[in-house]
Amino acid sequence: MTLKPLFDRVVIKAVEVEETTKTGIILPGTAQEKPQVAEVVAVGPGGVVDGKEIAMVVKVGDHVIVGKYAGTEVKADGCEYNIVRQADILAIVE
Repeated sequence: MTLKPLFDRVVIKAVEVEETTKTGIILPGTAQEKPQVAEVVAVGPGGVVDGKEIAMVVKVGDHVIVGKYAGTEVKADGCEYNIVRQADILAIVE
């Protein structure tokens, strides 16, 4: 199944984070925070949203930082994705 976002939506996939701290302490799954860095998998076309013209700035392959509770979680083909509005993306990691 292919996810094709509409309007100003972006499909992202969380980037795996290390499970140990710098000092070597292993963190259990319950102690870990939701990852905020994600990779862009698909980008909508932009267009007019709420009466404003939206140009898409992010592109497929970009690593971005998103808010902890932004978007809608979706599971497709055994992978977990998050669909967010471009406005929910806080920064592009270069």
